Amino acid sequence: MTESDVLGRLTPVFRQVFEDDTIVAHMDMKASDVRRWDSLSHIDMVLVVEKEFGIRMSARELSELTSVRDLVRVILAKAA
Repeated sequence: MTESDVLGRLTPVFRQVFEDDTIVAHMDMKASDVRRWDSLSHIDMVLVVEKEFGIRMSARELSELTSVRDLVRVILAKAA
């Protein structure tokens, strides 16, 4: 799986969780770039991402997520 593959699968997840069909996931995206991305929707997003990719993230990994780049890095490491 490549970064591009992950981003392609994250886009529909983000559109669903953040209720915005215009979102296109990209590596430099941060929570501040998405209107509905707050602490509660962050947890929802993580749960959907874990289900989508068949992974589980630790509390430490969650606390280190500051951008989509970080999320993609965790997904690729866990899916390997």
